[in-house]
Amino acid sequence: MLAVERRNLILEKLQEDKKVIVSELSQEFQVSEETIRRDLDKLDKDGLAVKSYGGAVLNENTSLDMPFNIRKKNNPAGKQKIAKIVETLIEDGDHIILDPSTTAVFIAKALKAKERLTVITNSIEVILELSDVSDWNIISSGGSLKEGYLALVGPRAIEGLGAFNVEKVVLSCKGLDMEKGITDGNELFSQAKQTMLKSAKQCILAVDHTKFGRVAFSKICDINHVQVVVTDEKPSDVWLETFERSGITCLYPEN
Repeated sequence: MLAVERRNLILEKLQEDKKVIVSELSQEFQVSEETIRRDLDKLDKDGLAVKSYGGAVLNENTSLDMPFNIRKKNNPAGKQKIAKIVETLIEDGDHIILDPSTTAVFIAKALKAKERLTVITNSIEVILELSDVSDWNIISSGGSLKEGYLALVGPRAIEGLGAFNVEKVVLSCKGLDMEKGITDGNELFSQAKQTMLKSAKQCILAVDHTKFGRVAFSKICDINHVQVVVTDEKPSDVWLETFERSGITCLYPEN
């Protein structure tokens, strides 16, 4: 097993259990404890974990992003619920933009029963997911590949995303706060999503319940820039009142 594969598996365990122990990892992967410590040193240096005595704990700082393949496995049930609701908001023949989030991959899969969609995206994973759909128009934004994210970013991506006018954009985020607004962990992603917003008549924010009340590094927009919020659990009454005051429709499985 390559070191990077082992570190990704360790990250998966950190996502699930929030902590790992050197001796247990050494036995599981059949490598020395010193090898595991080097893995944890690397994860600590990358800001993904915090070393502790005999192991490490997950770094839950909202300004940091896990690699795409790790995030994709986080709360899949919630993302499937969100995708089913978003599917009801998209009509045959729509022109839409999907962002490079892991939630967008679940949404792309849920939309496959639709006909004649035009999908513009800067997500390599979304493009791959939709590669077997025959009657759609799939358009890549272009841009530079962001390592570990399967996303296209930079000036070329922004230029490509800004060249179209669509009915709907589906965005995700890392944080949703009443005062700080909608935020992401990376400025390049925020810039691309700001361009997506300008290109669409309607913005659908697809965000699971864990993002409520959190603030990430880079601001995308204020809350009142979106028209629909789709989430996997019923938000608190305070949030529902905030959405109502802002004229935002909030959809979740129970309603």
